[in-house]
Amino acid sequence: MGEEYRAKIFKSGNSLALRLPKALGLKEGAEVVLREERRGFSVEPVDGEEKIDLSGIAGALPWLKPIPPEDREIEERALDWEGRRLRRDG
Repeated sequence: MGEEYRAKIFKSGNSLALRLPKALGLKEGAEVVLREERRGFSVEPVDGEEKIDLSGIAGALPWLKPIPPEDREIEERALDWEGRRLRRDG
Protein backbone atom coordinates (compact mmCIF):
# COMPACT_ATOMS: atom_id res chain seq x y z
CA MET A 1 0.00 0.00 0.00
CA GLY A 2 1.02 3.62 -0.42
CA GLU A 3 0.95 6.56 1.95
CA GLU A 4 -1.93 7.13 4.32
CA TYR A 5 -3.59 10.56 4.45
CA ARG A 6 -6.34 12.03 6.56
CA ALA A 7 -9.04 14.16 4.98
CA LYS A 8 -11.82 16.36 6.34
CA ILE A 9 -15.49 16.17 5.44
CA PHE A 10 -17.28 19.52 5.56
CA LYS A 11 -20.63 21.01 4.64
CA SER A 12 -20.82 22.68 1.22
CA GLY A 13 -24.29 24.07 0.51
CA ASN A 14 -26.76 21.22 1.05
CA SER A 15 -24.09 18.59 0.43
CA LEU A 16 -21.05 17.17 2.16
CA ALA A 17 -17.64 17.59 0.57
CA LEU A 18 -14.33 15.80 1.07
CA ARG A 19 -11.22 17.95 1.23
CA LEU A 20 -8.29 15.95 -0.20
CA PRO A 21 -4.67 16.66 0.71
CA LYS A 22 -2.57 18.51 -1.88
CA ALA A 23 0.10 15.81 -1.49
CA LEU A 24 -2.08 13.45 -3.56
CA GLY A 25 -1.12 15.44 -6.66
CA LEU A 26 -4.65 15.98 -7.93
CA LYS A 27 -5.43 19.17 -9.83
CA GLU A 28 -8.38 21.45 -9.18
CA GLY A 29 -11.35 20.28 -11.22
CA ALA A 30 -10.01 16.73 -11.61
CA GLU A 31 -12.73 14.08 -11.63
CA VAL A 32 -12.58 11.05 -9.36
CA VAL A 33 -14.66 7.91 -8.96
CA LEU A 34 -15.92 7.29 -5.43
CA ARG A 35 -16.92 3.70 -4.65
CA GLU A 36 -18.73 2.50 -1.58
CA GLU A 37 -17.15 -0.76 -0.49
CA ARG A 38 -17.96 -3.26 2.21
CA ARG A 39 -15.61 -1.71 4.77
CA GLY A 40 -15.41 1.90 3.59
CA PHE A 41 -14.83 3.89 0.44
CA SER A 42 -12.27 4.08 -2.33
CA VAL A 43 -11.44 7.15 -4.41
CA GLU A 44 -9.69 6.83 -7.78
CA PRO A 45 -8.90 9.43 -10.44
CA VAL A 46 -10.83 9.07 -13.71
CA ASP A 47 -8.34 7.84 -16.33
CA GLY A 48 -8.08 9.02 -19.91
CA GLU A 49 -10.72 11.71 -19.76
CA GLU A 50 -8.57 14.74 -20.34
CA LYS A 51 -10.52 17.64 -21.74
CA ILE A 52 -8.93 19.68 -24.48
CA ASP A 53 -9.26 23.46 -24.26
CA LEU A 54 -9.73 24.81 -27.77
CA SER A 55 -10.34 28.40 -26.72
CA GLY A 56 -6.70 29.32 -27.39
CA ILE A 57 -6.89 28.48 -31.09
CA ALA A 58 -9.79 30.80 -31.91
CA GLY A 59 -8.81 32.68 -35.04
CA ALA A 60 -5.85 30.39 -35.74
CA LEU A 61 -7.69 28.85 -38.71
CA PRO A 62 -9.08 31.88 -40.59
CA TRP A 63 -10.35 29.72 -43.49
CA LEU A 64 -12.54 27.72 -41.12
CA LYS A 65 -15.83 29.53 -40.68
CA PRO A 66 -19.19 28.44 -39.24
CA ILE A 67 -21.83 27.33 -41.72
CA PRO A 68 -24.65 29.90 -41.89
CA PRO A 69 -28.03 28.53 -40.75
CA GLU A 70 -29.55 28.85 -44.25
CA ASP A 71 -26.81 26.57 -45.70
CA ARG A 72 -27.09 23.85 -43.05
CA GLU A 73 -28.55 20.54 -44.19
CA ILE A 74 -30.27 18.78 -41.33
CA GLU A 75 -31.95 15.43 -41.76
CA GLU A 76 -35.16 15.33 -39.74
CA ARG A 77 -35.44 12.15 -37.70
CA ALA A 78 -38.32 10.78 -35.70
CA LEU A 79 -37.23 9.69 -32.22
CA ASP A 80 -39.05 7.83 -29.48
CA TRP A 81 -39.26 9.13 -25.89
CA GLU A 82 -35.86 7.65 -25.04
CA GLY A 83 -34.10 9.26 -28.00
CA ARG A 84 -33.91 6.11 -30.14
CA ARG A 85 -34.52 6.50 -33.85
CA LEU A 86 -37.89 5.27 -35.08
CA ARG A 87 -38.24 3.04 -38.14
CA ARG A 88 -39.32 4.69 -41.34
CA ASP A 89 -42.10 3.00 -43.27
CA GLY A 90 -42.01 3.32 -47.03
